[in-house]
Amino acid sequence: MARRLQGKVALITGGARGIGAAAARLFSQHGAKVVIADIRSDLGRSVSEQIQLESGYPVSYVQCDVVNDSDMQNAVDTAVSMHGKLDIMYNNAGIAGKKKVGILSVDPEVFRKVFDVNVYGSFLAAKHAVRVMVPQKGGTILLTGSAVTANYGMVPHVYTASKHAVVGLVKNLCVELGGFGIRVNCISPFAVATPLTEESMGLDEKAFEEMFSTMGNLKGVVLKSKDVAEVALNLVSDESRYLSGLNLLVDGGFCLKSA
Repeated sequence: MARRLQGKVALITGGARGIGAAAARLFSQHGAKVVIADIRSDLGRSVSEQIQLESGYPVSYVQCDVVNDSDMQNAVDTAVSMHGKLDIMYNNAGIAGKKKVGILSVDPEVFRKVFDVNVYGSFLAAKHAVRVMVPQKGGTILLTGSAVTANYGMVPHVYTASKHAVVGLVKNLCVELGGFGIRVNCISPFAVATPLTEESMGLDEKAFEEMFSTMGNLKGVVLKSKDVAEVALNLVSDESRYLSGLNLLVDGGFCLKSA
């Protein structure tokens, strides 16, 4: 297999499960030295050990709460101290909040928490990645958005607003960082069955996938975490070396159908 990330160093937040874990596994299979950053220490260590056994490439874990500036700084510094550089920052950590409610019923604490994790966490991940990528004169930053950046009314207001903020951050960073050879992109998937989304919807994996496959536009295909990871691999690899400022929808045309 051609290893598209051979020699690259990748830090993935929210990498202990779901899309993050799928990306960690795929990046490692393609030759990257991967550091998983997550709040779930036991799971993070277990997943990193398992992936390293499978791929034979170094995979490590660092405890990290993305809303904590010192945690995010430590995660980046750990990757650099272990491997000498940081080529890829994939900030995948995020939360959905509670089920959809009207604006009069929104819990202010939930609103703040979702914005803290989804937006401030993305900001901190980019900030500390940039801190080491600027002297390197290169690197790529990938943030996780959502198909709700092109579709409305299906999910809680705070989640939609937070993911729009992530896309705005990506576009602004793209303009600022292009002069340093740093690419910044956003990947925005349709509904994927992960522990996070299943918990937020109160559905098991089978029920979740049946529901969203029925709603989806592209029939005969069920969107999986690995599918999103494959797109992420393309965006962070050198094959996409002139792509920056992109919000790439991985939705099978759903947002066009529902527009």
